[in-house]
Amino acid sequence: MAAAAASVFHRVKTGSKIGAQYDQDGNLIQVETREDEEQSVKLAEILELLLAAGYFRARIKGLSPFDKVVGGMTWCITTCNFDIDVDLLFQENSTIGQKIALTEKIVSVLPKMKCPHRLEPHQIQGLDFIHIFPVVQWLVKRAIETREEMGDYIRAYSISQFQKTHSLPEDEEFLQRKDKAVRAVLDLLEVYQPQRKYRRQKDAGELLDEESRVHSTLLEYGRRYGFSRQSKQDQVDGGKASQTSGAQAAPSGPAEGSEEDLQAAEEMTIKTLMTSMAAMATEEGKLTASAVGQIVGLQSEEIKQIASEYAEKQWELCSEERSERYGPLQQHRRMVASLNKQIQQKTNELEELGAKHAEVKLGCDEAKIKLTEATQQCERLDQEMKSLEEQEEQADSGLLEKLRALVTMNENLKQQEQDFRSHCREEMSRLQQNIEELKCASGQDTEEEKERNELIDRQYNADREKLQKIRLLMARRNREIAILQRKIDEVPSRAELTQYQKRFIELYSQVSATHKETKQFFTLYNTLDDKKVYLEKEVNLLNSIHDNFQQAMSSSSAKEQFLKQMEQIVEGIKQSRIRMEKKKQENKMRRDQLNDEYLELLDKQRLYFKTVKDFKEECRKNEMLLSKLRAKGAS
Repeated sequence: MAAAAASVFHRVKTGSKIGAQYDQDGNLIQVETREDEEQSVKLAEILELLLAAGYFRARIKGLSPFDKVVGGMTWCITTCNFDIDVDLLFQENSTIGQKIALTEKIVSVLPKMKCPHRLEPHQIQGLDFIHIFPVVQWLVKRAIETREEMGDYIRAYSISQFQKTHSLPEDEEFLQRKDKAVRAVLDLLEVYQPQRKYRRQKDAGELLDEESRVHSTLLEYGRRYGFSRQSKQDQVDGGKASQTSGAQAAPSGPAEGSEEDLQAAEEMTIKTLMTSMAAMATEEGKLTASAVGQIVGLQSEEIKQIASEYAEKQWELCSEERSERYGPLQQHRRMVASLNKQIQQKTNELEELGAKHAEVKLGCDEAKIKLTEATQQCERLDQEMKSLEEQEEQADSGLLEKLRALVTMNENLKQQEQDFRSHCREEMSRLQQNIEELKCASGQDTEEEKERNELIDRQYNADREKLQKIRLLMARRNREIAILQRKIDEVPSRAELTQYQKRFIELYSQVSATHKETKQFFTLYNTLDDKKVYLEKEVNLLNSIHDNFQQAMSSSSAKEQFLKQMEQIVEGIKQSRIRMEKKKQENKMRRDQLNDEYLELLDKQRLYFKTVKDFKEECRKNEMLLSKLRAKGAS
């Protein structure tokens, strides 16, 4: 019974791998085997892909190709961290039912993972490696990408966790320099912050277009726009032209012309905007229009003109000083660039020194490990020497002297033996050389030696023929043994039959369940289709009645005809109902008949199972009795 529990699907048959076979001449027979080379190549490529991805169970030689391939696919799917509502736990040496269920689950997962290749369960179970290879290739690629993404995520998370409680020397140096750098940046921003120099007068009028408002705001803070500033003489000429033209609104825009015309138009716009500007009262040495009006008491128009001219002169002085003001800024930028360059050089030197330090540290660690091992070995030897010395002190001195003398004698004898062997080899080589020389000198053998050699050759040939005959007889016996072994293997054992029966029962149960479910779906579809047909008929009938009702009620003859048609329709519905009732009764009778047959078959099945159980029990008793008889016969 213990043999029945063992799996017979993975048992190697004794007739499938026979020992050495010989033909009639005694030569070794080379057995030819036929395999699908393309399938073997694809299997090897699949296993190489799985090994490259990190699935090292594919190296185990005891696993079948199905276990290796399906195990690798399940490993790739679980590595991809794909959220699915199935169980992908894989077990090797599964039953046929478990293999079918596992392949169906894998195939159902692949479309959810958006796999571009199609695969069927029977292709996996039938080991169709040509169609499995592209799917495994895509899964391995997806698993490697997922592992890289998770590696980056885990690395970033570990760095963040490390930075919560620890810090590197670079981070501490950065924190020390951070406050100084922030203060320097704030000082620069405070020094070079924009300063308002002019303010537009209240009675200058409101600018209509957005461009003029932007330009006016920029001029208030001392910034110009458009073309580069011309010479002072050109500005004076432009100022005179603006004064002769009067404080008019800014022109709408220059017409198409040369660059000089565009530049002149820009300068005209600036001068026009500057006429409506007044210097800030907070600026030292500057006058506003209101202050001049209060002191001198002149008219407002003259005051505005004088203030605009003063603002123009002040603008020229500011533009001349701007270049001088930018000098320290450029120097500061150059200094910052040189410092950054020095920082980069020092950083590179620090990296090189760090690499050298790591190499030196690695060598130091290796030397420390070797030193520790040598120290431990030295201590161990010291301990052994101490233990030997203690034993020597405790032992008998006379016995020790005798042992030392024997050990010395043994070493001397070994040395003498080695010397004697080397001397014997030299003597043997010398004698062999002498023999060869004598043979060459004599030139031919004696008659007695020739007869002796012929006798040795005849005996050798006879023994060789005898060995050949024995080999032929052994080859014939091996063929007979192989034929008998193959015939024995062709007859299945009881355990094999039992397991085959179980597998067929499982397969039949699955096929039966699938067939039953399919029949239920067909029945449901037919029922719903009939229901739909009857509902469509009912809707068409109601629509016809509704459409013809008004026309039928218009006259008495049409009304009578309409009533007759309604009676005919009702009669037809009754006839249909009677037919459906009859069909229902027939189906019910058929169902009862099939149910009775099913109960009879169940009784037969119970009887069959009972008979099989009794037969197994009798077989077990028979085996026990046979074993007892053998034991008694042996005793």
